[in-house]
Amino acid sequence: MDHLKKLESQSIYIIREAYRQFKDVAMLWSIGKDSTTLLWLIRKAFYGKVPFPILHIDTGYKFKEIYQFRDKYAREWGLNLIVHKNQEAVDRGVCPEKGKLECCTELKTNALKQAIAKYKFKALYLGIRRDEHGIRAKERVFSPRDEDFEWNYKEQPPELWDQFKSKAREEEHLRVHPMLGWTEQDIWEYIRKEHIPITDLYFTKNGKRYRSIGCETCCSPIDSNADTIDAIVEELKTTKISERSGRAQDKESAYMMQKLRSLGYM
Repeated sequence: MDHLKKLESQSIYIIREAYRQFKDVAMLWSIGKDSTTLLWLIRKAFYGKVPFPILHIDTGYKFKEIYQFRDKYAREWGLNLIVHKNQEAVDRGVCPEKGKLECCTELKTNALKQAIAKYKFKALYLGIRRDEHGIRAKERVFSPRDEDFEWNYKEQPPELWDQFKSKAREEEHLRVHPMLGWTEQDIWEYIRKEHIPITDLYFTKNGKRYRSIGCETCCSPIDSNADTIDAIVEELKTTKISERSGRAQDKESAYMMQKLRSLGYM
């Protein structure tokens, strides 16, 4: 069994184990390369028919390509897509121009909290990876959140020898991270191997491409000549640029990311 096959097998095992424990689950789909790969794995785990909702938190500031990709593949893959927006914050005028941290907290974190409470989800699949950010490296595969949706990163269950704590107390919900051990390189090699569709934002145009995508107001393209998946895979073997260098840097410091994640940020 090669490296990608091992990663795929472990992720599918985690996906099925989480669904065995929790039926009130959903998957958070940002439409980026990682969450789209996770969605692909979930479709494989359940033989093409996803048995739970796919949740998209809509800030209203995503790239138009993200909305087009979401709607196209939600139809093609027959997804039960839930789109949730923190409308109360939008009505109050919360927006990137008035403060990106508040905007991120209200339109992402609090919107996610609203959706979890509204639909009573007990577990949520997310496509985060340890190598993406130092704070995400502290995460567990099965990561509990308390009744206030907060992450106590100082008291997490150990996952020695892949022994996962896959049960939650009544007041908790779990974040499930089936791809925590994947790297950015693994993701792109798997996308190439499986021919997973991906938004064109990742491919260079006029010498620039997005390496990490989210809201258009908080993402900047990087210098790159990678216009194919093969070229991206080769670029990653030599690049010295961090994956999230194109993201708004006021929330990328270790302190701010840890604070945001402890409050429920994805």
